Amino acid sequence: MNLHQRKTATLLTLTSAASLFGAEPADTNYDEARVPNYSLPALLPNDSPTAAPDLRAYWETTRRAEILSLLEENVYGKTPTAAVTLKTEVLEGPTDVFDGLGRRRQIRLTISPKDHPDRSLKIEVLLYSPKSPGKKAPAFLGLNFSGNQCISLDPAIRINPASGKARGFHQDRWQVEWLLKRGYALVTSYCGDIDPDNYRHDFTDGPHPLFYENGQSRPGAKEWGTIGAWAWGLSRIRESLQDDPFIDAKRMAVIGHSRLGKCALWTGAQDKNFKMVVSNNSGAGGAALYRRCFGERIHHMLKPVGYWFCRHHASYAHREEELPTDQHMLLAAIAPRALYVASATKDQWADPRGEFLALVQAAPIYSLYGLKGLPDSKLPPPNHPVSGARVGYHLREGKHAVTAFDWGHYLDFADRQLAP
Repeated sequence: MNLHQRKTATLLTLTSAASLFGAEPADTNYDEARVPNYSLPALLPNDSPTAAPDLRAYWETTRRAEILSLLEENVYGKTPTAAVTLKTEVLEGPTDVFDGLGRRRQIRLTISPKDHPDRSLKIEVLLYSPKSPGKKAPAFLGLNFSGNQCISLDPAIRINPASGKARGFHQDRWQVEWLLKRGYALVTSYCGDIDPDNYRHDFTDGPHPLFYENGQSRPGAKEWGTIGAWAWGLSRIRESLQDDPFIDAKRMAVIGHSRLGKCALWTGAQDKNFKMVVSNNSGAGGAALYRRCFGERIHHMLKPVGYWFCRHHASYAHREEELPTDQHMLLAAIAPRALYVASATKDQWADPRGEFLALVQAAPIYSLYGLKGLPDSKLPPPNHPVSGARVGYHLREGKHAVTAFDWGHYLDFADRQLAP
């Protein structure tokens, strides 16, 4: 392998957004005329009860659980449900920051299975909360790619030596001071603290070994991959904040960009305690419909990032039409809670139209709760957000990123959805 090939391989392992590097596979489809005819799996089967009150009960008691099981078996893998013990250790704070605008805290969260207290996973959590005397703030919780120090130039944030990124490297993606000014807390952890994100991943670290039994050394074919592990970690962080003095754990949004957007959606689908879910440029395995075969596809992900999903997911490479699920089902599983999906015009790898259409197709489940979906089934023009009672969408001009434009609309949406 020559130097150029080694560099290309490294880039492909670091991100699924291959379009960022001009490294799309040769068979990538960006032509709407080549999108195959497809029919989506039904959210509600034809033999389900027909009376509206019964249909909603059928969804809540039966069909939603069936869909989550299908997503586990065919996409993300089943996550262990064993009880765990959470222990928090304050590493720093609360400390006033940004000229008294907010408080910063840094904690270490230790997670141990109750059946195996000798096993543990430690996660460093960074928390910013606005100074609102006597009031708990709603919060955005999301993982970061490059260590907690990447989200701000704040010199007191602890450096994560494993991340390899400089302080403030991704500050534009987080807009910490703006969130505080708008009255929101921000909670984040480095995704690699929960589970490593590299193509050599053999599942001997992260949370997976906490639950191995009887000589097991890796997840089964239909057990959790790394997205499942990240989602599990996000729910444990949320649980650790139940009695937090500054954050209202009942008004939390889970947010993610790119592969962490895939994770945010899977987290929100499984964990009903998140009141709002935000997917930013999540693409295949996130908000985009698999069956469109547009941009990133399953077979593109196998070698560089197949570990994100369960191993059974790989069996649908080149045959997405045979998947018993598609991503409108993932989005529907979040109903009736708030859901915002965002795309970017220069991120065709993530299939913006497919992300939008999945949200449109999730509308029947929101309607079971008397909630109107998006106002139109036609993709809106760039920079013109659209929303319904509990769903929102925008297509932003620009590249695969999280920008101030995105955050502005997430915050406006949250003002309506996370109000006391």
